[in-house]
Amino acid sequence: MPAKSSLYELFGDLVVYRDLNPVDSRLPLFEAVWAELGLPGATRPRKHEPDYAQTMAWFLRRARDIERPGTTIQELVYLGDTVLSDGNAFRNLLSAGGWRGWAFIGAEKDEALAVSEQDNIYTANRWTALAPFSTWMLEQGATLDAHTAVIIDIDKTALGARGRNDGAIDRARVTAIEAIVAEALGPAFDPASFRRAYAELNQSRYHSFTADNQDYLAYTCLILGSGVSTLEELRSEIAAGRLANTQDLMAQVDAQRDRLPSQVLKDLHDDIYGRVKAGDPTPFKVFRRREYLETTARMGNLPDNVPLARRLLEEICLTQEVIDVGRWFLARDCLVMALSDKPDEATMPSPEAAIQGHLPLHRTATHVVGQSIAHLLPG
Repeated sequence: MPAKSSLYELFGDLVVYRDLNPVDSRLPLFEAVWAELGLPGATRPRKHEPDYAQTMAWFLRRARDIERPGTTIQELVYLGDTVLSDGNAFRNLLSAGGWRGWAFIGAEKDEALAVSEQDNIYTANRWTALAPFSTWMLEQGATLDAHTAVIIDIDKTALGARGRNDGAIDRARVTAIEAIVAEALGPAFDPASFRRAYAELNQSRYHSFTADNQDYLAYTCLILGSGVSTLEELRSEIAAGRLANTQDLMAQVDAQRDRLPSQVLKDLHDDIYGRVKAGDPTPFKVFRRREYLETTARMGNLPDNVPLARRLLEEICLTQEVIDVGRWFLARDCLVMALSDKPDEATMPSPEAAIQGHLPLHRTATHVVGQSIAHLLPG
């Protein structure tokens, strides 16, 4: 019978979401420190950008000094699930901090165990490989003590392990997008067309257009569903270079705003486009708030005795192996902080939801699933 826990039980409030405002009240908000960090402005950098790493390195140092005054960070450990995104974030953090470090990139695959060690990045197709990874770091000379900062990615690493349980996270997001688009379009909503457009545009070859931003993808699907354009026309415009990114599409829609079939759509477009022009990286607020509700509704929602296959399909679970190694780091006096690219709107309850008893994502309990590796970790 799987146990229940929450990210809070491992990290406390040492959690940083996309908006770069640490949840822990002992740390300052991004808008209070961006100038001190030497950043060019208050626009929040994205995970792949060097300014993001510079910001996170500053927060790590501040957090270490709060918990262990006078203790300097000398090394970094990074746990994630994506070679490109997490690998680049890890390298940027090493550069920003001037630290040595090691990273683990995991994704469960139904094939023989395979690991790779290159440039201090350890990739594996089993989450249980976190045990030999820990031994490998010590063999590489890691101290893994109070001078060590550990970053653990939340999405599809600590929660909804990639290759095992990540589909439940994706389904929560798609359900949220579909619900918002359906409400906005009313009787004109075509579920089959929406799903075809979403599946097509939610691919890496369109990242230059969507910036790998689900807000932009949701907006695009909304516009296609409104009948202003078709998926085929959009693809042709992108291929011809007439639409370089989603902002170009927004400007095009704005120029023919009267063609939008309802006032609801016009108001929604105005709100989203206005936020984009103001520099907000999370402009589709109503979608993200629905995503929060859909995500937390899938956490700890099933009885203890349901079959594992159903749980992995329908419930977003904590990753046992990541929880075990996280506790091991804490026992060695490492600083352990969680990181997520989800915006606040998708991770924190609105005031109305909070009144109804909803908790922040990292404080929401769910079942812990996986194979315990606690006994395999070095003593």
